[in-house]
Amino acid sequence: MRKGNFIYHLINAAIFIILEVAALNMLRHNGRLQGIWISKGAHAVMDVFWGGSQDIRDYFSLGKANDALAQENYELRVRLAELEAAAQEEGVALPEAAADGVAGNYRYINAEIAKISNNTQHNYMIIGKGYEDGITEGSGVITSKGAVGVIDAVSRNYSYARSFRNHEMNISARLGKEGAVGPLSWDGRSGDKAILKEIPHHVEFQPGDTVFTSGFSSIFPPDIPLGYTGDARIVNGATYEINITLFEDFGSLRYVTIVENLDRQELKQLEEGM
Repeated sequence: MRKGNFIYHLINAAIFIILEVAALNMLRHNGRLQGIWISKGAHAVMDVFWGGSQDIRDYFSLGKANDALAQENYELRVRLAELEAAAQEEGVALPEAAADGVAGNYRYINAEIAKISNNTQHNYMIIGKGYEDGITEGSGVITSKGAVGVIDAVSRNYSYARSFRNHEMNISARLGKEGAVGPLSWDGRSGDKAILKEIPHHVEFQPGDTVFTSGFSSIFPPDIPLGYTGDARIVNGATYEINITLFEDFGSLRYVTIVENLDRQELKQLEEGM
């Protein structure tokens, strides 16, 4: 089609649409029954439009989640290959994955978030598994990119978790895998920022160093990557407060893993008896 013909047809289509809108407007104002029909038709069109828009948003969100899962699976396969290569050099065999999700002193259960709050000082998550699925209070909520919450209450099919983005929560974290340990907490403002406190001022570190879970908590396993260091300030001339950028994007969080320390009750009883 030539450019001139295309413009001609486009102008005709625009004129037709304008005339149709004008005619419908006249019908709507000249007759109550016609107005009701037209309003219902308009609402039906809007329902289809917005429903279709939501479906499109869900579709693209699902694609993003699938991309994240594919990347996570890739990283896990690489780590598994490294472990298998190291084990082969040592002449030992890696144990098979347990059917009940138990590895060492921890039990792992995959879950999906049913609802999440990210806009208050008391953010939370509702997780689509409960005590019938083996979820217990006090369990941690993790991903491959961080420790994201703690289970506070459990019903039959759902669990309530306090989000890491809650001013009442902190995590025992370590600078690197062998560095100093201190409490890590959300900064209360940014979506991906936290503060690592009580780090002795003589400790050396560089911006960009990774921060991991320390393993000193009875909730989270050690060596889960949490984020990386930024600038720091000295508090009371004795300790550092270090700004941390979190790896996890809470705005797109959807799938999580519930982790239960199988020795948690024994550790709790020991601590309470001291």
